[in-house]
Amino acid sequence: MIPLHDDNPTETVPLFTVGLIAACVAVFLWQLGLGEEGGIRALYSFGLVPAVLFDHVELPEALARVPASATLFTSMFMHGGWAHLLGNLLYLWIFGNNIEDRFGHLRFLLFYLLCGVAAALAQALPDTASQVPMVGASGAISGVLGAYLLLFPQARVLVVIPIGLYPYTVRLPALVVLGFWFLLQLVSQLASEPGQGGVAFRAHIGGFVAGMALLPVFLLSRRRR
Repeated sequence: MIPLHDDNPTETVPLFTVGLIAACVAVFLWQLGLGEEGGIRALYSFGLVPAVLFDHVELPEALARVPASATLFTSMFMHGGWAHLLGNLLYLWIFGNNIEDRFGHLRFLLFYLLCGVAAALAQALPDTASQVPMVGASGAISGVLGAYLLLFPQARVLVVIPIGLYPYTVRLPALVVLGFWFLLQLVSQLASEPGQGGVAFRAHIGGFVAGMALLPVFLLSRRRR
């Protein structure tokens, strides 16, 4: 099922949600402008390579553009293709505004980045020798989905379900939509081949769990303020 819209109004303008979307689009356009070879080099320079992060190998000097620890953040703004980019930003656009509305702008940004880091480590730690670069905002966005599930489980989400050639639309509770999404990540991770590239399902799972775990901390700090 593909979400299209949620019936969950906000009271504030989602400045950072829009800003993060704009930043990801800008970085992806920059990637495209590098050409095929330059784009691959950029993935190794600014994507997260577990073997580099954990000092198993070193990048060639020409590719070591930023410290390895910085790729925990730079990798969040890079994507591997149009489908990767647009899929991630669709979820961020639908669900991010409500989390930003509840947390406040700066807390939302901090929450997003922390979830992204947690997601990256969840992907990297089980295979620290991997030399496959990891890129994408999906880990951080997964944290947003985890928080949304706990905060607004009964919010109605308009989704499209392809049945044959007919796109069937229906409104479902967020609990169903995001619960199904998380279950799909678990099943996909169990079915995936160890050490292979492709979709970083562990990052999705780790980000989602991190978002749920961090939610009480950010709500408490908001109330205290």
